[in-house]
Amino acid sequence: MVCRKRDMSLFLTFLVALGVNIFMFLPAYFLRTDKLTDISYALTFVLLAGYGLFSGGVSGAKLLAFLLVTAWAVRLGSYLLYRIHKMGKDKRFDERRNNFLSFGSFWILQGVSVWVVLLPTLFFLQLPSPQLGWLSLLGGLIWAVGLVIETLADWQKFQFISNPANKGNWIASGVWRYSRHPNYFGEILVWVGMYLVVVSPLAVSAALFGLVSPVYIATLLIFVSGIPLLEKSADAKWGDNPAYQQYKKQTSPLVLLPLRS
Repeated sequence: MVCRKRDMSLFLTFLVALGVNIFMFLPAYFLRTDKLTDISYALTFVLLAGYGLFSGGVSGAKLLAFLLVTAWAVRLGSYLLYRIHKMGKDKRFDERRNNFLSFGSFWILQGVSVWVVLLPTLFFLQLPSPQLGWLSLLGGLIWAVGLVIETLADWQKFQFISNPANKGNWIASGVWRYSRHPNYFGEILVWVGMYLVVVSPLAVSAALFGLVSPVYIATLLIFVSGIPLLEKSADAKWGDNPAYQQYKKQTSPLVLLPLRS
């Protein structure tokens, strides 16, 4: 009976994730705006974590997990909302914005992605009185490091591209000197850390299944829609530039590392 209730709760969170993104997609499509996309992504995380927190009874450990998810979502959502307000549109959607099915499929995938990434946290929030272990402390430290790196990388790049003097150039300063995609590195650390925060009290099956969260986000950013697309775009712009080739040769693609000789 308990398992059935938990399965139903997970199914409801899946429906909420899809529902929020479909609800936000419709005005985004008909108004031809990109200003709802990223805010919907962040908002879905908060809503699912909030549902998990209050549906299973509040405890100190569960409140901490909710606050970590919310802090990350507020930081990311506010930054992306400010950025899209300044930029006006997201060029990723230039070929999809006017196509109902193509644009809509992105929003569906976004809802599914939120649910998958949040799965171990949802498992944790379903427990009546979960306890944090030593892995939780390690996870909290990794989460904090990831959030700092991601925040710093986003701020430095936004400052760089906002300067007209840098138009047409790539950023190779700050944390971008030691990684070509430090924001993605930070994002992966956030969800590896979050997994470690919540994994201690989980059943073995839930802990193993919950690994899908950091594996999914890392796979997506490293092999699918993150680094490959940005590297392809950068090569098209600066592939013939010896200075860029030198930057690419010396700088790690993801992890912050000293420059290679």
